[in-house]
Amino acid sequence: MRILDKYIIREYLKNFLIIILAFSVLFIVVDIFDRLPRLLAKGATTKQLVLYFLTRIPYLFVLTSPVSVLLSGLFLMSSLSKYNESIAIRAAGISIFRMVLPLLIFGFLFSFVMIFFGEYVLPKAEDYNKYIYRNQIKKQPVQDIKMRSDIRYRGKDNYFYYIRFFDGYRNILKIIDITHYDPNTGKIQKKITADEGVWRKDKWVLKNCYIRKFDSDSIISSTKFDSTSLKEINITPLDLIKSAKKPIQMNYFELREYIQRLKKVGQNYNKNLVELYLKISFPFANFIILLFSVPLASSSVRSKWRGMIFLVGLMICFLFLSSLRISQSLGYNNVIPPLLAAWLPNIVFTIIGAIFVIKSEV
Repeated sequence: MRILDKYIIREYLKNFLIIILAFSVLFIVVDIFDRLPRLLAKGATTKQLVLYFLTRIPYLFVLTSPVSVLLSGLFLMSSLSKYNESIAIRAAGISIFRMVLPLLIFGFLFSFVMIFFGEYVLPKAEDYNKYIYRNQIKKQPVQDIKMRSDIRYRGKDNYFYYIRFFDGYRNILKIIDITHYDPNTGKIQKKITADEGVWRKDKWVLKNCYIRKFDSDSIISSTKFDSTSLKEINITPLDLIKSAKKPIQMNYFELREYIQRLKKVGQNYNKNLVELYLKISFPFANFIILLFSVPLASSSVRSKWRGMIFLVGLMICFLFLSSLRISQSLGYNNVIPPLLAAWLPNIVFTIIGAIFVIKSEV
């Protein structure tokens, strides 16, 4: 590595750490002023408050990382230009792109760091944050998603399920009511009820089961089974363990598995699919947004617009995050495909950033 590369990276990291620390302190202070009165009103102890706000830091870090990356680059490039270092570097025959290449490599590698961070650190921090708030501060009982009651959802082929109780440890159902509707008329065609269901050899064995068929709301047949298994019931115990977590509390593989379960039972999974793709696309904003700091290296130290460049940088971050939210909403509502919704802002801003880099060489 050249001496210049080491110098660029060292100065950049110095700015980056200062800005990250400043943002963390600022957001924690704002968060404290916003949430502290409500937490104290619920009887939170000092230890609970400290843990609650500490576990908020990973989320704030992920949220502000693109802004921190860009501002660090802007401060560095402003310093190089202010003291004519960028001019001396270019006079030595080194192009602007080569000069900032260490920063671009850092941004690219940092994107992978953020993917790892979002995969392993953020979900655990968010999960523990919710645990502190719900179970320790609000004194709510810990929920066990393998022991559920009053389960309602729509399955495949217009089957609607109601299960009074599900024991996921023993894979037993209690009080089962399954209704099949005609999608055209909305009338009941079949109703299956049973006192109990046991998962055996990859199928549900129903006990004391009644199958009733209807025609124009009147029963045309009724059959009773002491024990039977039905092909209509194509769900598994895993399908019944509906996740109580939000996408941000799940890692990539957990969310992908959850989406597969939603697909199987016929539930809408568009929003979750957008969030799944965002777990990969959003971290790369740290690389893309860094491209916009490059033009500052070619600006003149006497330029009266130098002070405006930082405002422009913040505006770029605001526009990027705003476009991301708009694209998310379009993906949630199936206006555009979920994959495009997650990557469209990255594609657009990469093209704009690349144009800026090319023009800075002119």
